[in-house]
Amino acid sequence: MKALQRITFNPEIMGGKPCIRDMRVTVGMIVGLMAARHTPEDILKAYPYLEREDIYEALAYAAWRVEEIEVPLASA
Repeated sequence: MKALQRITFNPEIMGGKPCIRDMRVTVGMIVGLMAARHTPEDILKAYPYLEREDIYEALAYAAWRVEEIEVPLASA
């Protein structure tokens, strides 16, 4: 996966949730809007400070995160 440059983490912004370019727009919000059948055009119209690439990078980040697996550590 290529490095994601638009997804930021800052404990001072939205409690450290993954956000778009240090704005108060979380990846979860973008994914939720898409899941509710809003188009990228709808989202860009509602949030004019976002860019189309922000939306696609948020989706790429979310897809990457759901593919993670947890590997249990051996107990001591």
